[in-house]
Amino acid sequence: MSDKAVITCSLNGVLTDPKQHHVPVTPEQMAREAKAAYDAGAAIVHIHLRDQRPDKGHLPSWDVSVSREIQQAIREACPGIIINHTSGTSGPNYQGPLACIRETRPEIAACNAGSLNYLKVKADNSWAWPPMMFDNSVEKIQDFLDAMKDAGTIPEFECFDVGIVRCVGMYVQTGMYAGPLEYNFVMGVASGMPADPELLPILLKLKRPEAHWQVTAIGRAEIWPLHQACADLGGHLRTGLEDTFYLASGEKVTSNGQLIEEIAGCARRAGREIASPEEARKIFGVLH
Repeated sequence: MSDKAVITCSLNGVLTDPKQHHVPVTPEQMAREAKAAYDAGAAIVHIHLRDQRPDKGHLPSWDVSVSREIQQAIREACPGIIINHTSGTSGPNYQGPLACIRETRPEIAACNAGSLNYLKVKADNSWAWPPMMFDNSVEKIQDFLDAMKDAGTIPEFECFDVGIVRCVGMYVQTGMYAGPLEYNFVMGVASGMPADPELLPILLKLKRPEAHWQVTAIGRAEIWPLHQACADLGGHLRTGLEDTFYLASGEKVTSNGQLIEEIAGCARRAGREIASPEEARKIFGVLH
């Protein structure tokens, strides 16, 4: 168990619409929200890129210049903070995220470790969105791992289901990856692992024993017992406006800072201190 809990803030995500929610889009907004999270205890910020054109902030972007501007603004606002860059995209063309990683060299980047039918059903039994495949073939994963190795970037293996957790061990066994190992158990996607604290002991048995781990809990107020279980079991912690808009009380938030304050409370109730960015670098083996 790690005595210090590293907190990651997922600032904005790819699906959240800034016209409906308080998600940051511009470099200035990203820096402001990162600072609120940093001041509340976040050592890492996970960033997604949005289209910077007027009224287009709900659309994703893979513009390297946007990535550079956002990272620079965040680093100026939050000295020492660690950047965790998104890489997730569906379909055969993923040159944009590869370029962002190679050219901006973030300390950490998401490496989506397997494919998932990304589904959700509404109360009227219709699809919440057209059924889609979040495709992450072994060849695609290898391309991302190669780009991250070249950039000196540590992959954070995103695991949406139990079988994907097991796949990560195979990537190590076959020599696809060798280096600091970090799992992110993504729980709460309707077609993936549920946000159920009772699942955590099983996942911990299936991960590589030397690996660090954290939980991404997606949902509303019901996710907070999972965050507390993660803290109690020695995992690192993540929340932010990508994952939820709600505190344990059911109150809706307007800033990432409120969510980080809440999740820092989970660590403290578990008797753990919050890791600084410098301490997080040592824990995860971040070299730059």
